[in-house]
Amino acid sequence: MSSRDEILSRLRGAGRVPEALPDVPLFDENLPPALDQFKTALARMGGQWVDAPADGLDAWLAQRFANAKVICSAVPETAGTLQVHTVTDPRSLENVDVGIVRARFAVAETGSVWLSEAEYGVNALGYLAQHLVVLLDPAVILPNLHHAYRQAAFSQARYCALVTGPSATADIEGVLIRGAQGVRTLTVVGMRGDFLGVGGGVA
Repeated sequence: MSSRDEILSRLRGAGRVPEALPDVPLFDENLPPALDQFKTALARMGGQWVDAPADGLDAWLAQRFANAKVICSAVPETAGTLQVHTVTDPRSLENVDVGIVRARFAVAETGSVWLSEAEYGVNALGYLAQHLVVLLDPAVILPNLHHAYRQAAFSQARYCALVTGPSATADIEGVLIRGAQGVRTLTVVGMRGDFLGVGGGVA
């Protein structure tokens, strides 16, 4: 018997009962209103909040991104110029000006939106697009990360990320550059609606 097998054999024969995990509180007492806190945290991280456009999403997109040639949509609220479920090669998203997704939920504490392969349709959409627009129902903003990590979505997704603001990097002199390694801007649009995952794309 090798040393490795001997060690493993001793461990298996120890008969230790795993300790129960501690009960972690939610730390949700005396929290500020979730939407207000989310807006503040989002702005701190370089993101922008926009209330539901009165003239509709398409009109707002045309005004906000007037020079955009490729708008890739992963949501039913707008078709854009390209629908993500038609994409077969993630590399083809390299010329996307604006990507549009809907977040499953958000975290007020950090100003983060939760996105997985179901929301992106193609994961590369969240990183190759120049600008990312995230539709978010204010009703699904959770107060803090303790609530977020208890969501079943974490165990159901193959890939997921808490996205907090646009891409940013800073050197040792403290010069902050946004968009150097990912999306240049992240805009969260407060639009009510049920989560609708987009199938058919590639991860």
